[in-house]
Amino acid sequence: MALSLGLNCLRSSPIVCYATSNHFHSSDAAFIRRAAELADKSAGFTSPHPNFGCVIATPAGNVAGEGYLYAQGTKPAEVQAVEAASELSKGATAYLNMEPGDCHGDHTAVSALVEAGITRVVVGIRHPLKHLQGNAVRALRSQGLQVDVLGEDLQSKIIEDARKSCLLVNAPLIHRANSRVPFSILKYAMTLDGKIAASSGHAAWISSRKSRNRVFELRGRSDAIIVGGNTVRRDNPRLTARHGGGHMPMRIVMSQTLDLPEEANLWDICDVSTIVVTQRGAKRSFQKLLASKGVEVMEFDVLNPREVMEYFHDRGYLSILWECGGTLAASAISAGVIHKVFAFVAPKIIGGKSAPTPVGELGMVEMSQALDLIDVCFEKVGPDMLISGFLQPIPELTPIIPSEDETFAIDPTVSPYESSIIFFYKTWDPYGAFSNFSPHPIQMFDSNGDYATWSSVEHYYQAHKFVGVNDPAAKDCIEKIKSAKSPEEAARMGRSMQRQCPHLVRSDWDNIKIDVMYKALKCKFSIYPHLNSMLLSTAGSVLVEASPHDLFWGGGREGEGLNYLGRLLMQLRSEFLGESSASSESTCLAL
Repeated sequence: MALSLGLNCLRSSPIVCYATSNHFHSSDAAFIRRAAELADKSAGFTSPHPNFGCVIATPAGNVAGEGYLYAQGTKPAEVQAVEAASELSKGATAYLNMEPGDCHGDHTAVSALVEAGITRVVVGIRHPLKHLQGNAVRALRSQGLQVDVLGEDLQSKIIEDARKSCLLVNAPLIHRANSRVPFSILKYAMTLDGKIAASSGHAAWISSRKSRNRVFELRGRSDAIIVGGNTVRRDNPRLTARHGGGHMPMRIVMSQTLDLPEEANLWDICDVSTIVVTQRGAKRSFQKLLASKGVEVMEFDVLNPREVMEYFHDRGYLSILWECGGTLAASAISAGVIHKVFAFVAPKIIGGKSAPTPVGELGMVEMSQALDLIDVCFEKVGPDMLISGFLQPIPELTPIIPSEDETFAIDPTVSPYESSIIFFYKTWDPYGAFSNFSPHPIQMFDSNGDYATWSSVEHYYQAHKFVGVNDPAAKDCIEKIKSAKSPEEAARMGRSMQRQCPHLVRSDWDNIKIDVMYKALKCKFSIYPHLNSMLLSTAGSVLVEASPHDLFWGGGREGEGLNYLGRLLMQLRSEFLGESSASSESTCLAL
């Protein structure tokens, strides 16, 4: 998530090294805050993914290089910073807002710092995910680098403030590591007398244009936006991020009865998808209507905010923006799934005994029961006042006391779990390298006979939906997908083009897509020895792609999926275990 979600309160002067006894803490804190600011630049571009920033500073206190992770599957922040600093990296200090997450077994970030000649690394926070926590710190120390972790090796008030900036910039990931729900923000706009609409239901516009632009920015930094049925019926929203942010978040409608209009802006999925979550068995005919429009419908035995959020946690979402009415807002707060509040207060009074308020009944009868916000911030946005604060504090990361054990690196091919079933899904998982979104370029011949480098398996797979179609627009689709900055962007492009221009998709796609994926996976696991070793280490275990919504490539929510990605990996594993060694290059060229 983002600096704008809390770090504005921590803003300070530009990086300056003070000639005082607190010199090192002051400069360390300033550089760490800068690393957090850099990390925030990626929020919303290709979400969900952790936010990493890196600053390299010379012994004289000058910035030599900077970088930030654009998305999982792209060049690490540390590599970018080292490349920018060049020879100035030797003897320099690297400042990282968060410990690198070498979840692909290749230790790219650590290797970049070591090989560049960095002598000291300052880390804002340890990696929140248990299977990655401490790995990079141990690896760096084992290579002789001095590693200082804020709050552990460095402690002071100024250091604690800098550490807080690191916690805030990755609050969603930290919440994911400590709970089974995404980091959720409740946003609303109200009048000075606490109304979100007039008694008639009319609500356009309570807040100013500047405030609405801030909301577009918030949307663009979120994985999804959630509303209730009342909002769809009353406002017919689009829920786009058209004036800010880096991507279009998923749109979620939560409706128990499916008493929704047949025509609505949210049913137009040309630019961004919509998911409707409902009670099992609700209005089957309407579910079919939504499905015919391309809207995904998910049924729950018990429809409540916690069940829904646990599902989207399993789906890999890190951050959710709630833009619902008072009834659903109260239900979400009562369920404990709202972590932060953004309230835009307009200097207007509308009155009305029956006019709706932002939060419905919570069952509180005394002011002593009121929920207090934590770390409250006040910001003037045009004529409005933006009040924000946490309903739940960011969970504290369990501190790790350095010991002699930290001199030994962990073997990334050894699973921390003993199980006959190995689940993988997102690239930050223990076996995230199995994902077709992992950052491993492949070189492949395509059906046109051209030899090309693809940034990831997902790039190759999505582009091949359009290969062989005799239309300039199809070739344009291929080039756009091939040049996508990340696997997530390649996937969004491919799916969107497939929906909008079905005539450009090759006619045999459904028959050959498994072969396309298989060829790309075989190339990937042939040319990267550490990935091959990781795959072979799973011998005897069933591999399941744990997507709860993809019933073709994934295992599905309740094991009803076909799990073709897991099947292909197990097929490759059997082939590798039975094949004699052959050069990886000839394997790829033979495909």
